[in-house]
Amino acid sequence: MKTITRLFDWPPVWLLIAMYTVWALDHLFARLSLHFPGQGPIGLGLIGAGIVMTLLAALEMRRARTTLVPRRDPNALVTTGIFRFTRNPIYLSDWIILLGWIVFWGSILGLPLLWLFPKVIVKRFITGEEAKMRAHFGDRFEDWARRTRRWI
Repeated sequence: MKTITRLFDWPPVWLLIAMYTVWALDHLFARLSLHFPGQGPIGLGLIGAGIVMTLLAALEMRRARTTLVPRRDPNALVTTGIFRFTRNPIYLSDWIILLGWIVFWGSILGLPLLWLFPKVIVKRFITGEEAKMRAHFGDRFEDWARRTRRWI
């Protein structure tokens, strides 16, 4: 049971759950799906943009020699690159990937996940991560947090 609980300590698992939910809703309630010209390329473009954003954030964190793993102690406060625009580019990219997935499938019933997913991420991950960063970096974190939005 502890292994299953630990599985939920990984943000990509929450993204996969949300994506599976969208897929399932689309297949169970196909008549409620929305279809429009360019839907596939737009959805895939958003997914691609999310993946690129994740890679940019990971590269920036690697350059700073700090962890990508939630709940681990950070070695550095990363405020460069994509972190100049958002404090949580990987979580934001997960949201963009989810948006792309919803567009790709045309899942109207999946739209509430765009509201619910960030709520779960903030509660399960961001609040604790920011507390840890506040404790490690103090005023440097506070200054960065004041001028940099959590999402966008």
